[in-house]
Amino acid sequence: MSVSLSAVSDPPFFTVQAQDPHTAARAGLLRTTHGSVTTPIFMPVGTQATVKTVTPDELKECGAQIILSNTYHLALRPGAERVAELGGLHTFMGWDRPILTDSGGFQVFSLGHLRRVTDEGVAFRSHIDGAALFFTPERVIQLEEWLGADIIMPLDECLGFPMTEQAARVAAARTLRWAERSLAATTRADQTLFGIVQGGVYPQLRRECAREMAALPFLGHSIGGLSIGEDKATMHAMITEVVPLLPPERPRYLMGVGAPEDLWEGVARGVDMFDVVLPTRIARNGALLTRRGRLNIRNSMHASSRAPIEQGCPCYTCQRFTLAYLHHLFRAEELLAYRLATLHNLRFMLDLAAEIRASILAGCFSAARDEFLASYRPTDQGVRDQQKEKWLARRATRPPASASDATRPDDQELDDRTGD
Repeated sequence: MSVSLSAVSDPPFFTVQAQDPHTAARAGLLRTTHGSVTTPIFMPVGTQATVKTVTPDELKECGAQIILSNTYHLALRPGAERVAELGGLHTFMGWDRPILTDSGGFQVFSLGHLRRVTDEGVAFRSHIDGAALFFTPERVIQLEEWLGADIIMPLDECLGFPMTEQAARVAAARTLRWAERSLAATTRADQTLFGIVQGGVYPQLRRECAREMAALPFLGHSIGGLSIGEDKATMHAMITEVVPLLPPERPRYLMGVGAPEDLWEGVARGVDMFDVVLPTRIARNGALLTRRGRLNIRNSMHASSRAPIEQGCPCYTCQRFTLAYLHHLFRAEELLAYRLATLHNLRFMLDLAAEIRASILAGCFSAARDEFLASYRPTDQGVRDQQKEKWLARRATRPPASASDATRPDDQELDDRTGD
């Protein structure tokens, strides 16, 4: 077992710098081989070693401190061993700041029609060409060590919603066994492995899994298996069950969650790290984030507007272009539209995380949260349910993967949360 997984490190991997007196919100500092990260933090998702449409320098200008990539997708192409031969993921993608890699556990859910789960591991059929690949906890650690990310996730079993309590119990127990095998398989001292808490939407299972995962020598913990179809109140309840049982000296990462309102609510419950493809994906569909809610740039009301997306926004897009111009780009399907929208949405989310952190340090988190949520209009639950049904319908009718599908433009739509 790697010495980096011991309960104590020098200097500590994570330090709590401030604690809100009225909630579980806290500000902290993560230390990694490729630099420090202040928390709470939003992590842009670069599934295939790129955050779509933007360069590493643009990510830095937006304020990104750490980004996320996906082991399953990179194992398929270009191959984790090839990335290692080319100098590791940081060199390969030209990003010199921290990286977190997901294990492919979410693909156990999102690619459910292309995999088979056993106690040994997960047998996938590639969504690109149908090729077989077998992920065991040990194999995933090997792939992630080849990739060389600073923070890595173990293989876990993520279920879809709804699920039975028995299925959730089996998956949580399997995730715990896989966590132990993952710990035993690590060899690199410059990577930090997190444990993942599963348990579905069942409070008792969540508590049991959290206690057992907390007893293992991880330096951080993830909360997985949420934002997969359950309502927000249920998601919040599961976070509330889990966080108090995790060691306070370890960071908490809420996997695949990160709408603006989720950051405020998650931080209030003690979460430190967030990621989701939402800002970049909706940007490519013409949805722009503002402090009032989402703005649909395709709406004809913006065709003659001289205003920016949001007054006072410091992003490149708002500083240079009008809503009228962005409306034109989207209506004309110009590629620049997707870049400009993505730059704005990323800057919005990263600035929001910085604002939340500043409010904790200043001792006014609760007031800042109330002020933001009072004017922000989140996406209606009914709309989210409709979007999920459409995605499930597409997945159910999609033919088996074959070599002829390799250039299919919507490959990543198979993977609704971590396929950016």
